[in-house]
Amino acid sequence: MTETAPAQTPGRRDSAADADVIVVGAGPAGSTAAYYLAAAGLDVLLLEKTSFPREKVCGDGLTPRGVRCLVDMGIEHDGAGWIRNQGLRILGGGMRLQLPWPDLATYPDYGLVRTRYDFDEVLVHAAEGAGARLLQRTAVTGPVIDESAGRIEGVTATTADGGTVTFRAPLVVAADGNSSRLSLAMGLRKRDDRPMGVAVRRYYKSPRHEDDWMESWLELRDSSPEGRDRLLPGYGWIFGVGDGTSNVGCGLLNTSASFRNVDYKSLLRGWLAGTPEEWGFTEENATGPIRGAALPMGFNRTPHYTRGFLLVGDAGGMINPFNGEGIAYAMESAALAADVIVQALARPTPAARERALQAYPRLLQERYGGYYTLGRIFVRIIGHPEVMRLATRHGLPHPTLMRFTLKLLANLTDPRGGDAMDRVINAMTRIAPAAYGPR
Repeated sequence: MTETAPAQTPGRRDSAADADVIVVGAGPAGSTAAYYLAAAGLDVLLLEKTSFPREKVCGDGLTPRGVRCLVDMGIEHDGAGWIRNQGLRILGGGMRLQLPWPDLATYPDYGLVRTRYDFDEVLVHAAEGAGARLLQRTAVTGPVIDESAGRIEGVTATTADGGTVTFRAPLVVAADGNSSRLSLAMGLRKRDDRPMGVAVRRYYKSPRHEDDWMESWLELRDSSPEGRDRLLPGYGWIFGVGDGTSNVGCGLLNTSASFRNVDYKSLLRGWLAGTPEEWGFTEENATGPIRGAALPMGFNRTPHYTRGFLLVGDAGGMINPFNGEGIAYAMESAALAADVIVQALARPTPAARERALQAYPRLLQERYGGYYTLGRIFVRIIGHPEVMRLATRHGLPHPTLMRFTLKLLANLTDPRGGDAMDRVINAMTRIAPAAYGPR
């Protein structure tokens, strides 16, 4: 993979700038933003602290919402390395239910699995193909601030040889993930009034590696002496990767009283000890260690635009509180940010450009605000073990209710012309208070 690429025709910027836009982080959010910005003719500098391919902790699954993002970018996903799935298989309360992805006009009717080890590289190649300039092994260390204007005007970074370099651009996009050190340096801290999750996963050699259903187990239990075997607000997953291995993991929400005391590795091992031996989820079949990551949900870092600085994906806490899905929202928010930036840089004056940029958080709020508020209510409710027990025992036996639940949890509805379920869910998200709210 190349370290640099020829610059595109520049947009409106100071002649001393190195690019029209700097994007920090080349995960799904950063690469998607860079792709759309470069495709619009802007000079984009994409900075990545590691090199590709590289591993990331993730379930590796894409719902139809994520698949649509790939289609929008023209990324082929029918060949080697991709495995399609037709829906979600749910196990809990002694029941097993298979729910196909809904048949919608807005989204395809299939999901995908591909490991993050090379999924991100696929997106980076697309960004480079559109004209973005990628610099790998370039770790951003902080913002460069124009003190007179009070705005970001670039970043400092260290390179693979230990050198220090400064890059300048009138706009900077933070796509540096959950920790988002650049956001912290800009004074944007996580909100403690938003849900947070933790997920752990491991790969196992397994005959289930070609399963064409994404599988979710709803009965995770806290087996510690303090927990008294109570149900936890989370789920386990088994996603076939198609290469001889399965991605197996579990996620837990911080709305449980057990959240801070759970040993997540033991939780995963304890759950897998109860799965059939022939599935192969045993220590000798593991291909690597158990790895974990935090899941920032429901806009847990705001504002998403300030002083020439935009947040996308996990940096802005955009993971879906209902199901822990992050890739689709990373890519969608990045595409939205890119569109706002393109429009802003076409404006003739600084004041006009700033008005255009201020639209970004408002557009995010309109798209996700009500839905994320519903998600926050949902995670508070299921934080009570008795509610989880009732939901599992009495919800799963009703397929119609579960189809509605799948649409709600996966955020898969047609905004216009949908069925009765779509209309109910869309109405709920419209009337729910926006997710920004006071701190």
